[in-house]
Amino acid sequence: MAEIKVDTVYQKVLAIANKEQRGYITPQEFNLIADQAQMSIFEQYFNDLDQARRQPSNDTFYADKLDFIETKLQAFEKTDDTSVVSSYAPAATTTSVPSKFLPNYIYKVHRIEYKNNNCEIVNTSDFNDFNHGSFLFRPTATRPIANIRNNILRVSIGSSNNDADLNAITFVIPTRIIYFIKPLKPRFGYVVVKGEALYNPGNSTNFQLHPSEEELIVFKILELAGVTIAKPDLVNIASQEQAEIKTQQKS
Repeated sequence: MAEIKVDTVYQKVLAIANKEQRGYITPQEFNLIADQAQMSIFEQYFNDLDQARRQPSNDTFYADKLDFIETKLQAFEKTDDTSVVSSYAPAATTTSVPSKFLPNYIYKVHRIEYKNNNCEIVNTSDFNDFNHGSFLFRPTATRPIANIRNNILRVSIGSSNNDADLNAITFVIPTRIIYFIKPLKPRFGYVVVKGEALYNPGNSTNFQLHPSEEELIVFKILELAGVTIAKPDLVNIASQEQAEIKTQQKS
């Protein structure tokens, strides 16, 4: 997994804050806001991904943008097969409805499969309507549907008769789940020597975003730090720099 050195980011944050005479950002303050900055950028990946996928497939600009976003997310994409999914904590007391709690390490589900068939992920209302509605539109083993609510996963392959009773619906355990995990929380580890915080790589965790995001992380942290230490000028400078970086990335 590509990483961005936490020490490099912290030193750049300090250098810019010092250059602008906006005060010192302690390692403790840095560590408190570093994860917030990383998650803000990470979550934006999914918004950008949705936007890029809505564009015409023959649009070269958006096709390239889509490829780059998927490259950024590739390190966070994982797969659990049947044996792992079966070990998820049960969310129902009855074995006839094998619903499962999604583990905490899953940030966002990308794809659910049942016996090599893609499950359409629908909201709770549609999930109930499809299961109880017209027999013609009910899910099947080759056209399964899935629902995630309150972190509980259910997969249905419908029923073999016209009974609209929920008990007649066949719920199954998916055979594969493809999902994204969260990046690890970054941490600037240090030891204090003669009153000075010195970098300790053995107790540190780097940022896990794509290396191209280094500048953006620096200024996102400066923006958040400006709010924390009540320096509105630092917030404005950092916000302007982020806007310029994002404009460059889009072009």
